Amino acid sequence: MDMGNQHPSIKRLHEIQKEVKEIEQQVVVFSGLSTDRDYKKLERSLTKQLFEIDSVDTEGKGDIQQARKRAAQETERLLKELEQNANHPRRLEIEAIFKEAQSLVEREITPFYKGGNCISDEFEEGIQDIVLRLTQVKTGGKVSLRKARYRTLTKVCAVQEIIESCVKQQLSLPLSNDAHPSVSKINSVMCDVNKARGTLIALLMGVSSNDTCRHLSCVLTGLIADLDALDVCGRTEIRNYRKEVVEEINKLQKYLDLEEEANSTHAYDLAQNQSILKIEEIRKKMKEVNSLLLKAENASDLYLGSKAELQGLIARLDEVSPGKNPCIREARRRAVIEVQTLITYIDLKEALEKRQMYSEQTAAEHQSHKAVWTVLGNLSQIQQEVISFDGNRTDKNYMRLEELLTKQLLALDAVDPQGDERCKAARKQAVKLAQNILYYLDMKTDEWEY
Repeated sequence: MDMGNQHPSIKRLHEIQKEVKEIEQQVVVFSGLSTDRDYKKLERSLTKQLFEIDSVDTEGKGDIQQARKRAAQETERLLKELEQNANHPRRLEIEAIFKEAQSLVEREITPFYKGGNCISDEFEEGIQDIVLRLTQVKTGGKVSLRKARYRTLTKVCAVQEIIESCVKQQLSLPLSNDAHPSVSKINSVMCDVNKARGTLIALLMGVSSNDTCRHLSCVLTGLIADLDALDVCGRTEIRNYRKEVVEEINKLQKYLDLEEEANSTHAYDLAQNQSILKIEEIRKKMKEVNSLLLKAENASDLYLGSKAELQGLIARLDEVSPGKNPCIREARRRAVIEVQTLITYIDLKEALEKRQMYSEQTAAEHQSHKAVWTVLGNLSQIQQEVISFDGNRTDKNYMRLEELLTKQLLALDAVDPQGDERCKAARKQAVKLAQNILYYLDMKTDEWEY
């Protein structure tokens, strides 16, 4: 319909809907909490549009009333989505983990930059545990949750990187103040750089209310200007010292852009990430090999070629660079486990078939050793079912497989080696295999995604 011939009220509703559509893009990717300034801004904007819609005069006409109702429903839907994004259980889980990281930083890092000598093992282990837990938060593909997880991971990993760089990469100098008058100034700047590290970490983790990224950026820029103004009189060792300090400052400056990077779609939406695409390509090939193995009438003919192909896939996964993104690292780790599970499946099948070929020689084996091999035969059948399983943890088949694996572990526990070292080693390997199959079953059904 020509807009020029439309009723003024319909025109006004279209204008409002256009404005609401623009707000919708911000709502979909909103990754904050209900206490955030951006949340309140979006909430006010949508509420304002609802008032605007309500003020449109329908003149008692049914078509205008319906148009106004649809516009109001769409705006209310966005208000509800905004609230759900901010209060989603996974979003609150991310925030709870981040608060743990904040407490760890306040307790461990702040004293370090006030004169402490070293970072404790507790901090290094604690921050690594936090990174792992954030990586494993399930987002269900929801854009706002992926963004929240990525933003939080970016900050925590940056702190981890700053600390590791500071602890492991000590400057080859400082020089003595007596070496040259400029050295005293460089040493003074280096002290300021150390303080800036502490400030940067506090800013990244949101535990500082006295500084801003803009102020810190100005401080760092000023330090570089002070260093550039120094006269080093052509002395190589002093020039190198200055260069090292400048590089340290530049490293800190790059972290100030993290917030902007974390807001960019390409950063938190990994579906088009090149490393992820490579991993998915390898997983696709792995599934083709898997399908051939499970469907073949005489799979033993495929073992050698399939195993060589799978080992090649492991090598290709090793070449995939996760960069600094722990989610990509986790995706690669899971893909490696998938491929290794298939290799283990082939190895066990080959061992069982070889054992059948030499049945006369195995007849004289110790009874406990035979008992272990009986369990291994059962595990091979269960493993095939686990590899084929494509359900979730509420499926009856999942619970059946879990129960079968638990029974095999109990059966192994009941085996008495009677001092036979060979049996002890075989039982230990069988227990490990059963536990690995159980872990793989759990991994397949934990609904993790990058």
